[in-house]
Parts: sequence; C-alpha cells; structure tokens
Amino acid sequence: MLTKLDCIGLVVCGCLIVCSGCATSSLKQAAPVLSDCHDFSRNPESINLEKLSDADQAMVKSVLGSLEPIIHERRQQQTLAWLTFEDLYALLDENQQIFLRAFAAIYPNQLKIDIPYQAIQEPPPDLVKIESRTLPAANGQLYVTQTQFLPKNVYFAYINMTKAMQQDIEKTLYVASGYRSPAYQLYLFLFYLKNHEYSILETRRFVAWPGFSEHGNPRRQAIDFVNEQGIDGQDNAAEFEALEEYRWLLEHAGQFGFELSYPKGGKMAFEPWHWRYRGQ
Repeated sequence: MLTKLDCIGLVVCGCLIVCSGCATSSLKQAAPVLSDCHDFSRNPESINLEKLSDADQAMVKSVLGSLEPIIHERRQQQTLAWLTFEDLYALLDENQQIFLRAFAAIYPNQLKIDIPYQAIQEPPPDLVKIESRTLPAANGQLYVTQTQFLPKNVYFAYINMTKAMQQDIEKTLYVASGYRSPAYQLYLFLFYLKNHEYSILETRRFVAWPGFSEHGNPRRQAIDFVNEQGIDGQDNAAEFEALEEYRWLLEHAGQFGFELSYPKGGKMAFEPWHWRYRGQ
C-alpha cells in the first residue's frame, strides 16, 4: 500500500515488538505500537488527529530531516527491510524522540482503523532479493524501482503468475514494493502526512498504520505492482485500473494465491496495484 517513496516510483528527470500470534482485528490488543517504549512525558492523546498543530507539523519535518540520512543509507545498502525502531530513535534528539514515541503510541481505535491487525514482527528469514529496475515512463522520463524483497514462497508465486501473464497477453508486472519493516512503515506514515494536510485520520486511509500494513506481514504479504511503462497508479488509480494487466489479474491472480486488497467501495482508498498473497 502506497509505495511512491518505497519503490521509489522515482521519476528521473534530470524497539521492535515481536508478536508471535496470528493477525487479529482487535484494535485495542494491537496498540500501542511501541507500548514498551512509550515516553509518558508526552501523552499521545495530546496529538491532534484531525490536523497536527503547527508545532507538531514542525516536529514531523524535523524528525524526517534527521531520519533522511539513514533512509538514504539503507536504501543504498539495500537493507531497508531490516530497519528497526531503535535505528530510527538513535538518530533523534530528546525532543524528537519524545514526539515520535508519543506519535507511535496512538491507539489504533482512536484512528478508526477498519483493516485487520497484521502484527509487528521481525523480517522473515527467507527474504528473496529483487533487483532494482529502470523502466521507460511517460514523456521520456524514467521510473526507477528500488531493490525489493519478498518471502520465498510469495516470490515464486509471483514469478509463476507473471510467467503466465506473459504467455497470455505478452505483458508483465514488476514489484514496486514488497516487504517493509514496521519501522519503515512508521517513517512512510510520517513522510506522507504532508500530502494530506497533516491529518493523521486522512493519511491512514492511504498509508497503513504500523502493524496494519500487509507489506509487513509475510503471511499476507502484499505486493505493489508497476507495469513495463512505469504505470503504478499511485497518482491516478484509474490509469492502473485501465491496464490490460489489471484485467488479467482480476481474472487469473487467484489461481496463484493473490487477491486484491483494497477494491472499490471499501473503507480504504481503492488501490488496483496492491495485491496480497493469501496462499493457494
């Protein structure tokens, strides 16, 4: 779900809690994400969910600025899949840490989250590396995917599915975003707040709250797709919906264990590019 930064869908113009249980829909049980790291010098309830205060907006920008070096470094080292909460906090000063701990400790039931809890867990040991790709996009630009990772069983299901697609319609889909660590999901949520006027409640319709992202649950691993022309639907879902590749997925993806996570009319925004693996 939402991968423009993760892919990075880039247009080139010039304290981790391990949960061993299965996913549950109990929001109270799922939260707070970082309960054992909560710094009570800042109450999560003091954060305005409708729209962050000017001071908190400035703090988000400050936190993102401090985290940018490690995100860039991990992306270059191809180790974002193993990013932890401790890695994030290590780069923050005391005030930034207090804010981020309080932010991460917001209870999901306050956010009115309507999708199942996926659990916060360590990366699976069998992640398969998918190399970065550079794709021709519109107007002579380039779409660059970052290196991605998928659990082994999901990777082979994806390979088999795209082989069948190639045979049927002579087209294929690439992985724009695969596995994401919960810590990286938290970073993404902060990053995309600016796109939704710093409303946490609005942002959570487009970016999953840490612990609720299928990208971080190997049992229901999500893949965000991009086609050979760099169309990923992120800025315009109708573009991806109109693809022959999407119509093929609707008809055949279930044979390979995949299903559309967020169809039209759901409580989350329609994402025709986002498919989860449910197993065969």
